Amino acid sequence: MSQPLTVTLHILDKEYRVSCPPEERSNLEQAARHLDTTMRDIRNSGKVVGVERIAVMAALNISHDMLTGSHQQTADLSAQQAQISELVKRLDQALEGHQS
Repeated sequence: MSQPLTVTLHILDKEYRVSCPPEERSNLEQAARHLDTTMRDIRNSGKVVGVERIAVMAALNISHDMLTGSHQQTADLSAQQAQISELVKRLDQALEGHQS
């Protein structure tokens, strides 16, 4: 296993040094860019004041997006499974007709 490295991230005009495995660096930097963009959007809206409040709102927005996406994926999977079951049923019926 590779040694952790220290990555410098810039989020909302502040610098953060974070340790992570080299293979996770790209994901960490992508997450930091997403967080930075989300926090800047919230700050620029002018509705939320204070870095701490902006960070909490960003965390809530990102968590909500993640959970909503997770629920949508579950619903999509259920719909796909229902379609597959229906197709299998129809194939079984078609095969029964040819076996007689």
